[in-house]
Amino acid sequence: MISAQQQLILERAQRIMEKQKVLEDESDESEFEDRPRVFKILQKWVPRASYYFDKEHYCYAGHQIIIHESIESLGAVVWPGALALCQYLESNQQEINLKDKKVLEIGAGTGLVSIVASILGAFVTATDLPEVLQNLEYNISKNTHMNVHKPEVRKLVWGENLNEDFPKATHRYDFIVATDVVYHHTALDTLLETISYLCQPGTVLLWANKFRFSTDYDFLDKVSNIFNVTQLAEFPESNVKLFKGTIKEN
Repeated sequence: MISAQQQLILERAQRIMEKQKVLEDESDESEFEDRPRVFKILQKWVPRASYYFDKEHYCYAGHQIIIHESIESLGAVVWPGALALCQYLESNQQEINLKDKKVLEIGAGTGLVSIVASILGAFVTATDLPEVLQNLEYNISKNTHMNVHKPEVRKLVWGENLNEDFPKATHRYDFIVATDVVYHHTALDTLLETISYLCQPGTVLLWANKFRFSTDYDFLDKVSNIFNVTQLAEFPESNVKLFKGTIKEN
């Protein structure tokens, strides 16, 4: 039996081999307005002649984005949830208006979602583990130097030093975003603690995730106990679901 990490690396390798197959955006015109919209992920991959496999070229909101990644680190790879959320943010700017909003990304990884949010006008704080920050900061600095609001890159270890590093009195966010942070790992409780801490009344959680394991659905149940959750969209071909949530007030 392969491990969760091996499974993710295999998925990454398969995506590299198939990345020239660009999927066209296709919405489900359902007669039930309260049902989540159904899409295929439009990967927005821009072909470039290159001898390297550690660069990905994307185009969102009219900007070419170059992402450095590596299969040696799970935090340095663009996963399907990030592509799904970037596509949704680009296509639904009236529904989710990020201009001049404060956005914090949990588990930012390569920084693609933070970059797109910044291009769309947000004040962005991109966070991840210390070992990921160098690549994250490089990607963000290379792709947002012309943006109105320069993103901030910060260390965030789930569940650690939240009150000291992100005091609620001075760190209020309009949106908390997260993509593919839930899979078969041991930090799900501290992840939920972190999300719950950062989401104050009025904060909107946007969470996109590829559902692979039963633990993913268990986490969704736990989130639903704390947040008012709405499923905004689903991407059946990649098993990605996109949720919006607001903290329940006592």
